[in-house]
Amino acid sequence: MNMIESKRTLLRPIAASDKEAVFSYRSDAETNKYQGFVPKNIDEVADFIARNPTEFNQADTWFQLVIIDRESDCLIGDIGIHFIDEYQVEIGCTLAKQFHGKGYATETLHAVIDHLFMQQNKHRVIGSIDPLNTSSIGLLERLGFRKEAHFKQSLLIDGEWVDDIVYAILKSEWK
Repeated sequence: MNMIESKRTLLRPIAASDKEAVFSYRSDAETNKYQGFVPKNIDEVADFIARNPTEFNQADTWFQLVIIDRESDCLIGDIGIHFIDEYQVEIGCTLAKQFHGKGYATETLHAVIDHLFMQQNKHRVIGSIDPLNTSSIGLLERLGFRKEAHFKQSLLIDGEWVDDIVYAILKSEWK
């Protein structure tokens, strides 16, 4: 796949050489308390990377892209794309704490969503969010997503049942 670019970031497929950088921000349990993957050691990250598909846009797979800050050339986060089927995808974003609140997630997700709609011809993009994760809810709302569902205690995470909110946007709604 070709790189996806925004004004301040480049996105490329995750690689084995990224494991230390990914572990450095993904292992922060407090910052990532709403994430499904918070590794406890570097081997978990290596396994996570090894499971990334070799091809982009394969139905029923999660494809992980890393976010590179153009100015510093540092890896600052990652975006997971779940190719649900030929026409629908789910997205998720993880950003290193020091880059929160600076517009990186909005800018980068905008570029990814634009790519999914315009180059991959997807029909619908969704985001699944813990209702307590107000930052991510605001992020999707800024991108034009609408709330479609609120599922009560539908996910078992670390032995606790949590709610799940689904936001979505259609290609016809994308600006």
